[in-house]
Amino acid sequence: RGPGPDISSRPAPPSRSCPPFLLRIASHRIAMTAGGSTIITSISSSIIANLRTRAATLLNPRKKKATIPHLKSLTTCTSTSDDHLVVERTGTRQQSRRKRRRPERVDPLTKPPGPETFPKWAFEKKDFFSFEVIYQSKLSNARVGRIHTPHGVVDTPGFVPVATNGTLKAVDHRAADSTNCQLMFCNSYHLLIQPGPEVVESAGGLHKFINRDRPLITDSGGFQVFSLSGTAEDDGLKTKSLAKRRHERSLLKVTEEGAAFLSYRDGRKILLTPESSVQAQKAYGADIIVPLDELLPVNVDEERLLHSVYLTHRWEARSLREHLKDVRAQAMYCVIHGGMNFNLRKMSVDYLTSLPFDGWAVGGSLGRDREDMVKLLKFTMPLLPKEKPVHLLGIADLDSISEIVPLGVDTFDSCYPTRIARHGNVLTSRGKIKLPKSIFDKDFSKLDDTCSCFTCQNYTRAYLNHLMKAKEPVASTLLTIHNLQYMNDKMAWFRHQILHGKL
Repeated sequence: RGPGPDISSRPAPPSRSCPPFLLRIASHRIAMTAGGSTIITSISSSIIANLRTRAATLLNPRKKKATIPHLKSLTTCTSTSDDHLVVERTGTRQQSRRKRRRPERVDPLTKPPGPETFPKWAFEKKDFFSFEVIYQSKLSNARVGRIHTPHGVVDTPGFVPVATNGTLKAVDHRAADSTNCQLMFCNSYHLLIQPGPEVVESAGGLHKFINRDRPLITDSGGFQVFSLSGTAEDDGLKTKSLAKRRHERSLLKVTEEGAAFLSYRDGRKILLTPESSVQAQKAYGADIIVPLDELLPVNVDEERLLHSVYLTHRWEARSLREHLKDVRAQAMYCVIHGGMNFNLRKMSVDYLTSLPFDGWAVGGSLGRDREDMVKLLKFTMPLLPKEKPVHLLGIADLDSISEIVPLGVDTFDSCYPTRIARHGNVLTSRGKIKLPKSIFDKDFSKLDDTCSCFTCQNYTRAYLNHLMKAKEPVASTLLTIHNLQYMNDKMAWFRHQILHGKL
């Protein structure tokens, strides 16, 4: 700090203890041993660069390519009687760091742009995506429908399995397709970190990359960014089950621009904005994409929740505008927010349904338990226009499905059936069973007599029980195939009940 004392009059230390290059760096001079009495009057630019790099390396050997930012113009050197070479810095001092441009602060209650700011053609029907209602129940709000996408039809009500990294855990796509899986959900957050949108795009899009020619839906990545950043015990129905230790506190900052977080793979900083999220999903090329939104836990105060809803609306409007620049035969669903505040839910429905989205997704915090979720959906579902499909984000366990299908939800995604299969839990027509229990050691019957899946047609409970206890990886594959078949058969049963006036 500062120029430091004059060292030109000090005797040179013994050569064996003297550093080969650098003795001292001050803010405006460098003193070096010359090894002789030669007087140097000028130094070329290449030598100056070499001096700067070598000096910084000696100061910090770990940073071999370091430089000294404030030594920008070294021009003259003089020798002293003590065989020291003093290099003086001339010229004006330059700042070592550039001033970062601070983002403009935005009033958290700033209203999002209205529907009049979007092009009129965006409100017209799409020829590549449509939804038809085949039958509307007279006993409830349940309905049977079909979603038409560029890669096939999705029958509704329908279960959507989650292929986190472009694949279902332990199951190949052909095995999943054999269980009648139609729409599959892939996570943009994980694909963004590995392998990256540029790799997927180079392969020709996600369908070709994973070799699956059926409908796909990708999310914005925001759900994982917020839910995996560390949650509390009372954070709600969806978020607390996703707080993994290796992801905790990965979220750095949320601003008007977007959300900054650290990659759980290599620790690099990533800024996810509404525009970059849509651009990534364009690279993936899924049939249905989702705008960026902010996910808050259920236990936030009303003011923070209000600010979040406004921010989410502004982000979703920006996402939609970016999507409309290059539609690429993709549909975009909005995400209804508002937490457990019914007034905010209505405000979110009123605004987002006024924009040219192709479908509605119910997201955000859905309450602390299933009772809260059902209460919320009973309020929200009647507010949504009927001509477009409705997707429930992140909820698809059996008990929940039985209650939300009569409310009119068309599709719902969850990793529930595949996750519990890897732990030995099997879904059957007689209820869920825990296969590793000893009562199945000598049970040579099928998992489910009513099931037509590959597992049930070829293996017994006793054999699968053995595989689980032996920790054989194939056990996860076989049980996952069965659970997928059970879920899809269950959805076919719901559609049959609705069509025949029983639900």
